[in-house]
Formats: sequence, C-alpha cells, structure tokens
Amino acid sequence: MKGTWKLAGAAAMGVALAAAPALAQDKAPLKIGMTFQEMNNPYFVAMRKALEAAAKEIGATVITTDANHDIAKQTSDVEDMLQKGINILLVNPTDSTGIESAVKAAKDKGVIVVAVDANAKGPVDTFVGSKNRDAGFESCTYLGKTLGGKGEVAILDGIPVVPILERVEGCKAALKKFPDIKLVDTQNGKQDRSIALGVTENMIQAHPNLNGIFSVNDGGAMGSLAAIQESGKDIKLVSVDGAPEAVKAIQKGGPFIETTAQYPADMVRIALGLAMSIHWGAKAVPKSVPIEVKVVDKSNAADFHW
Repeated sequence: MKGTWKLAGAAAMGVALAAAPALAQDKAPLKIGMTFQEMNNPYFVAMRKALEAAAKEIGATVITTDANHDIAKQTSDVEDMLQKGINILLVNPTDSTGIESAVKAAKDKGVIVVAVDANAKGPVDTFVGSKNRDAGFESCTYLGKTLGGKGEVAILDGIPVVPILERVEGCKAALKKFPDIKLVDTQNGKQDRSIALGVTENMIQAHPNLNGIFSVNDGGAMGSLAAIQESGKDIKLVSVDGAPEAVKAIQKGGPFIETTAQYPADMVRIALGLAMSIHWGAKAVPKSVPIEVKVVDKSNAADFHW
C-alpha cells in the first residue's frame, strides 16, 4: 500500500515541478476530454470536480461527457471531443471492449489516452484504477467475520462493467473462506437506489433467514439499507465506494456496517499527472497504476472522506 502511494506522490510531485516551464512552452492551452460511464453517482461527481480543479491549476480547458452506460453514445462523445481538438483523453469506459475503436481513433490523432477506474482495450498509454477485486474481497471478509462465519448472504449486483465484475469476483472469493456461509441469492440492483430498494425487498421476502448483503456500490447500498430498515430484520450490509452518504450511515450505526472505500479524486489526479508527463516527453510511464482501497467501518468513519 505504501509503495503505491509513494508512486502516486512522486508522479504528482513531478507534475508540480515541471508545470511552470512546460506550460511556458505551450502555444495554446491544453484541451482535456474525459468521458464518464455515468454521472448519476457521487463517485464520478467527485472525480469530475477533482479533474476540473487540477486542470484549472495548469491552465487547461476541460470537456466532460456522460455516456449514461451507452457505449454508442460514449464512442460518439469521444469523436466529438476529437473534432474539438483535445490533447488528452481520459476515458472511463462503460464497455471496455466496445470503446476500443474510439481509443484507436484518438491515438491516430496523436492524443494521449489514459483509462481511469476501468481499463479500456486498445492502445491506451496507461491505466489508473482501484483494486476492485480487493475491495469486494475486503467487504465480504468483513461481512463473514461479523456473521461469525455462518449464515445466509446475498449479493446486490450491478451493471456488468469490469470494476463491478471484479468486486463480485472478490466477494465470492472471500465467502469461500467461510464454509458455513451460504450465498443464497444474487440480483441486479443496477447501482440505483430505487431499483436496489425493490430488489432487496424481494430478496428479504424470498429468503426469510437472510443474514447479510453485499452491495457492489454505495448507491445501491443506500436503497438496500432502506429496505432492511423497513423489514425490521437484523441483516448486515456491506458495500464498496466510500461515498459520503454511506460513510455517514455507517457512522450512525445500524445495518450498514462497512464500505471498502476507493479514492476517485486521487485516481483522476494521478491519471492527469501521468498524461501530462507523457505530454512533456516522459518515456518511462507505468502501464498501470493500482490504487489501494480502505475498509471503513464505525471505528474510522468519522475521519474518512474522499
């Protein structure tokens, strides 16, 4: 963990030291484009705000788009950005394979491409993303230990993008450590509060002895929390993200006991730092930078924020 943050810190320091002379050589402000898989999520809102703040510091302009989990729209959005003359493309793909043609088109125009949060197929220069499998593993290990290694649990799944698939994979790996815990249900809450609420209600009705739920993100977890509270049952809830609302719920106590937090703002800062390093001529840029995750429960929730 310390090694990862040292790498991130070194990259950020290099950007800061190089900024003044490099910008003086540029004839026009840099144009940075970032395409998000969705913006109806505090996680990506935090990422966009951090990008805009960082770009302002280096005098760059930013174009951001919301694919709304539509790969055709995301591809079209990238094409529009290329027409506007972007120098750097930060891509948060809604479909890692489907975005490949857009990545190739960007590289053909000499644009620096960095994948953020989820990797993309094609000639990306580098990838910065959370250890999503570790996140799912940590949350479900926490759940298993809290339940004393026995009981029935369910997974509140989401849209099948790579980070979500990895979280579920990690959760299932963790549950295998507890032979007396049975995974009785997996349903898709689509990472949406209202949908997750209804899905969780169905889970509770179908499994009267349910003891725990793992949600792939905090947005879905908040809907799941409402359903658990309405049921009056003692069902423990764990999740992934570290969203402010989820952290507050954990701090209060109750069914929501843990979220494995990620760092969306740091992720995009590091991604931009690496892109700028390439822009300034760096050759020895890592092909991927994994960002550590952190277990947040009632013991440390008060001190955690993105």
